[in-house]
Amino acid sequence: MATIHDVIPPFQLFQPTTLDDAADLVREHGDEAWIMAGGMDSFDWLKDRTKRTEAVIDLSQVEELRGIREVEGGLEIGAMTTLTDVAEHPLVRDRFGVLAQAAALVASPQIRHQGTLGGNISQDTRCAYYRRGWTCYRAGGNICYADTPTAINREHAILGASRCVAVSPSDTAPALVALDAQMVIRRGGRERVVEAEDYFVGPDRDIRHMTALEPGDLLTTIRIPATWAGARFYFEKVRDREVWDFPLVNVASAIRENGGRITQARVVVGAVAARPLRLHDVEEALAGEMVTDESLVRAGELAIQGARALRYNEYKIPLMRNLVKRAVRGGPAGTTA
Repeated sequence: MATIHDVIPPFQLFQPTTLDDAADLVREHGDEAWIMAGGMDSFDWLKDRTKRTEAVIDLSQVEELRGIREVEGGLEIGAMTTLTDVAEHPLVRDRFGVLAQAAALVASPQIRHQGTLGGNISQDTRCAYYRRGWTCYRAGGNICYADTPTAINREHAILGASRCVAVSPSDTAPALVALDAQMVIRRGGRERVVEAEDYFVGPDRDIRHMTALEPGDLLTTIRIPATWAGARFYFEKVRDREVWDFPLVNVASAIRENGGRITQARVVVGAVAARPLRLHDVEEALAGEMVTDESLVRAGELAIQGARALRYNEYKIPLMRNLVKRAVRGGPAGTTA
């Protein structure tokens, strides 16, 4: 196990003030660059010396990466926009309440004032073995310490595991997938756009990373189309403590109805796999259905198909099933636009 030093090793610090300069620095330093947004996760990694870098690129002075703008009925949110600003912005609350609800439940008020939307969706996993420096698969080793007979794995995956059972810790990620958001990624002077569902990756695709970002890439903007504006939204997060904690399971949904029947649905769960999982089978089963006890039971059962419990996280299976049922039904815990 790595020793906790609580001393940050030396590195070069760059503080660009324009997006062009930031993109050039990120491309120049490639996989040697540590891109720092709010710094909430970065300082833990660096002071514990479980990760090292030669160059930290601090984005806090790049005003072009902040702010929320209305575009054709949808929104463009700068990656450096704080979680507090996202949670409290009138347009987010009025049109895309599921994202406002999710952002408002991240950690504590102090962290939300500093932490950013881009940082929240791009953070690394919280697996204790990995973060303490154990040489697991995700760290380049040849074992998953959390998936052994004596492992402590209460917070780990029940779906989508492939050697690694770590989970995505983000609260805003499921909401963005439910809203069909897009991530704008810049490399030097070029941009590419990635669907939110494809931005997050599982260990079967890349066991060392949790997003589609590659060395030299910079996440600049989160785009939310008008598609789901004003839908019936729901977000719920289950955690051990009411503040600070990461989710044990969370769920986000967006539902449109006509004449009492569901015409479209998005249902996404988080903290059960390495990436937020959109439940396509649940969505297809709900199409054309009324919200009844029977349809809710079916949705819950479809949600947990293929789930595999580890030694200490069997509770996640019924918890996920019930959260999906509540997300479809709607109620006080969710946000309705």
